Amino acid sequence: MKPLTRHADLGLFAAFAALMIATRFHHFGDALHLPDASMALFFLGGLYLRKHWQFAVFIALAVAIDWIAIEYAGVSDFCVTAAYSFLLPAYAALWYGGRLYADRLRTTWASMLGAAGVALLSASVSFAISNGAFYWLGGRYAEPHSAEYLARAWQWGPLFVRTTMAYIAVALVVHAILDRVVGLRSNTQPAGR
Repeated sequence: MKPLTRHADLGLFAAFAALMIATRFHHFGDALHLPDASMALFFLGGLYLRKHWQFAVFIALAVAIDWIAIEYAGVSDFCVTAAYSFLLPAYAALWYGGRLYADRLRTTWASMLGAAGVALLSASVSFAISNGAFYWLGGRYAEPHSAEYLARAWQWGPLFVRTTMAYIAVALVVHAILDRVVGLRSNTQPAGR
């Protein structure tokens, strides 16, 4: 896929930031709130936006949202431990997974399935980094051991990865629809315009 125009890039960047703000406060969602889209947005950011500075801004935005949620909205700080710093490599696995696939993205079934496969792998690696760091380095478990870690990873991993993949699947479908609509419109323009 060719890089986006500056206007499209900034518009998508703003839309992704707005979606992160709208969903990050309520990590698991409920009847009134969508589940956290952050993991998906980091992958999609790498896929569509690609710029390193945008990755840095998204990291800063995620941290700022968490800080505001804890300080002003009464959200628990249970997950904020020394392991919180591992969100940087966890989100990098997503962003740079998307970035690595960006040049191969086309509106074909094979390409879209490839993007979904890279997203699944990136989301799984990201979850393993963040969850593993929290379990082993977070200080919340008195005597951590492998069996307990695997049980907890199996308990939470599918939820996080499934949520991430749902957002990414919707984004890829929207991508395919928009590509088709824009492609049709440009093919139906009268010659000379």
